[in-house]
Amino acid sequence: MKSNRNLLAGSLLAAGALLAAATGISIATAADTATTEAPPAPAPHAWHHHGGGFLLAKLNLTPEQQAAVKTIMANAGPQMKSIHQEMHANSLKLRQTQPTDANYGTVVAQVTQANGSLHSQMITQKESVRAQVFKVLTPAQQTQLVALQAQMQARMQSRGHGGFAPAGAPAPSTAQ
Repeated sequence: MKSNRNLLAGSLLAAGALLAAATGISIATAADTATTEAPPAPAPHAWHHHGGGFLLAKLNLTPEQQAAVKTIMANAGPQMKSIHQEMHANSLKLRQTQPTDANYGTVVAQVTQANGSLHSQMITQKESVRAQVFKVLTPAQQTQLVALQAQMQARMQSRGHGGFAPAGAPAPSTAQ
């Protein structure tokens, strides 16, 4: 169970990093278009703390790769937004239903089932995006990205944040 949770967390964090990277690339591209003298804009602060775009930014993507990543992210955006909105609506529905309500158990069961399906869709979509972006990278960039993710994981664990297990990494031991 714990390894599944780590795998899920890793998948979500990696996909989030790729989504954030596209945002960072998009911002940097817009900054470069606006003026050639201004340095590329950094990824937004919040993304930095959640495995953000700085990982792909460290890979020195070509303009063609940046455009491809931007397209992948733009294509995935509407579906991800829709899933997020549905999960938010379900959360609101739960908060608006009091435990004393006669239908409380039914509402909880319905939201649990709906969110399970939505969560599955979200993972599938994020991993699809991750796979598409990975294909845009050269083999050297792919290797570098895996190494950067492992470094980030080590830093997170050293700070007590748990983090995620990068692909191919052994699951953490549950022994105390």
